[in-house]
Amino acid sequence: MSKKLYFLCLFLLAGYMGLAQSKPDYNKITLVIHGGAGTITRANMTPEKEKAYKEKLNEALKTGYAILEKGGSSLDAVEATVRVMEDSPLFNAGKGAVFTNEGKNEMDAAIMDGKTLNAGAIASVTTIRNPISTARAVMEQSEHVMMIGNGAEKFAKEKGQVIVDPSYFHTETRFNQLQQIKDKEKTQLNHNGGTGSTENIFIEGQKFGTVGAVALDAYGNLAAATSTGGMTNKRYGRVGDVPIIGAGTYADNNTCAVSATGHGEYFIRSVVAHDIASLMDYKGLSLKKAADEVVMKKLVERGGEGGVIAVDKDGNVAMPFNSAGMYRGYMKKGKSEVAIYKD
Repeated sequence: MSKKLYFLCLFLLAGYMGLAQSKPDYNKITLVIHGGAGTITRANMTPEKEKAYKEKLNEALKTGYAILEKGGSSLDAVEATVRVMEDSPLFNAGKGAVFTNEGKNEMDAAIMDGKTLNAGAIASVTTIRNPISTARAVMEQSEHVMMIGNGAEKFAKEKGQVIVDPSYFHTETRFNQLQQIKDKEKTQLNHNGGTGSTENIFIEGQKFGTVGAVALDAYGNLAAATSTGGMTNKRYGRVGDVPIIGAGTYADNNTCAVSATGHGEYFIRSVVAHDIASLMDYKGLSLKKAADEVVMKKLVERGGEGGVIAVDKDGNVAMPFNSAGMYRGYMKKGKSEVAIYKD
């Protein structure tokens, strides 16, 4: 064989291998979602409310999975999935965002591309209808990773994102939750002679409401997206783990995609999402073992409550949580599940 023919064969073989690698595999496509974790039990859930949550979780799953089935990207799938939950008053994100101590609705969101490790995040916004879409715009249409407050809102407007009046986010259920917590604070202050603890400032009450989605598409690309309204009665411009890449949101094609929900301060300190990926990368742990190690052991030892959803490069799913419940679900070929309680 001549040298020219030899290199031609190598070239053709390389091309064939490239085509083989880029051929979509629809057997592995997977979508996993969560709608918050915390004190979610059958005792404090009416049948009507449980039905409403399950219907909306199923709607979110079907929306994102339909994109994956048509060969769409994991990024498109997680964004669309999260938008469904942002538009629902059932979840603490977008339309259902909780109130700060000042009586405002402040939202955070983040998205990450496992193929490129590019990421986008926004924090403390009050007029952006779908924060997750603006987070993606930050990733794809700016040179930055995170924008906050007025700057993020100005950017969103310039990029054609849907801007709404802050009153759009006002729901009576969330407003009443704020009043209940403020009443508890007053009672505590009076009981302690005006020297009460500030512990209640960072307690939402019944659940840590955050929504998120992780996905594996037919081309083997992972993505993660998370959106939240933060904690009821939060003060001082507090920002939680959601927009902190590596804490509440992370994706890497080499390992997994993770979206978290819980008491954000603990998730930031423990860099939860990245730690799960690192345990897989450095120690060779499976997705399940890595997620359990972080959520069920490390977080518990540090006093952190909450959970994560995750999917790895092979389509394996993990949804561990150390709280009483977590709104969650997944969909993959031939399998679909939506759950709320621990049992």
